[in-house]
Amino acid sequence: MPTTVIARPGESPEELLKRFRKQVAKAGILSAVKRKRWYISKSELKRIKRKKAIRRLRRKLRKRMMQQQRRR
Repeated sequence: MPTTVIARPGESPEELLKRFRKQVAKAGILSAVKRKRWYISKSELKRIKRKKAIRRLRRKLRKRMMQQQRRR
């Protein structure tokens, strides 16, 4: 599905471009292009996903620990 932005009456080109960039980011177009730039094998994808999951969990734990310390 193509991303289109129609100019509103009295809208500046900067605002129009800002709305377009938001739509592109929300649709995930740039991330898809970056992801498909090179071929990544399935085993490599699994390794990357596992690594991201570990980072996400560590961040979550760190956030939880900080909240507990603030309560004390």
